[in-house]
Amino acid sequence: MSDPVPAVTEAAAAGEIAAIFADIRHVLGVDVVNLVWRHLATIDGALPWAWGTLRPLYVDGSVLGEATALHNELDLPPMPSIPAEEFAGLGLRTDDLAAIRRVLAAYDHTNGMALMALTALRARLDGWTPSDAGVAEPRSVAAVPRIGLPKLLNLTDMEADTAALVTVLNGLGTRRPAAVLASMYRHLAYWPSYLSFAWLLLAPLDADGRLASAIQQAQHAASVRAHRLVVRLDHSASPPPTMATKISAAIEPFVGDVIVKMLVICAFLRRVTA
Repeated sequence: MSDPVPAVTEAAAAGEIAAIFADIRHVLGVDVVNLVWRHLATIDGALPWAWGTLRPLYVDGSVLGEATALHNELDLPPMPSIPAEEFAGLGLRTDDLAAIRRVLAAYDHTNGMALMALTALRARLDGWTPSDAGVAEPRSVAAVPRIGLPKLLNLTDMEADTAALVTVLNGLGTRRPAAVLASMYRHLAYWPSYLSFAWLLLAPLDADGRLASAIQQAQHAASVRAHRLVVRLDHSASPPPTMATKISAAIEPFVGDVIVKMLVICAFLRRVTA
């Protein structure tokens, strides 16, 4: 299995799509283009319109500002600090932990912004009209050092046990039978013992409802904050109705499930792996 939904790979991108991918990497300060953008690239005209509409809010810092506020509002399940000896016992060396922390940092950086921006874009496409929502304010954005990530593994690139563990992990925090496979787990598959550690922490939270509660709280907070961004989106140029419907449908599995789920899970794992 490669990408879990139709997507243009970065290697195959050409022309305008390749230029937009390069711009996304530059603006977001990451080495890879997240799956949702690559999925939009499969819909004729969708990526240029969506990125062109959202890019000004990324550049002026308003998306980052709302994402940062959302992070501060997350109601994460409490967890005692994990001693260094625990990671050593898992066979994770200092350089392994540094690489794992880079993966978590990259997703922590992009997930909140993607959730904010794409929730606002979907609300705009679905005809939501701002009334009493506050307005997201631009904020200064410091240059973000690019976070290097390892090659994104396909399930077929992994040992069978690791691929099975990735699949099981992907089922935590969602009740959708065909949930999009989260790329973060594919990046973390270089360290199967860390994935096992993550499952041991997350599975009880999933079983007793604490993970679902945290995700639901994050979804509500994201919706409220995204409305502050809708006010600032350009409403003068709309895509044709057919394209708008396709873009909204393409975004929904991400903002309605996988991105908000992974926002909470990544923030939790980053905290315990600090």
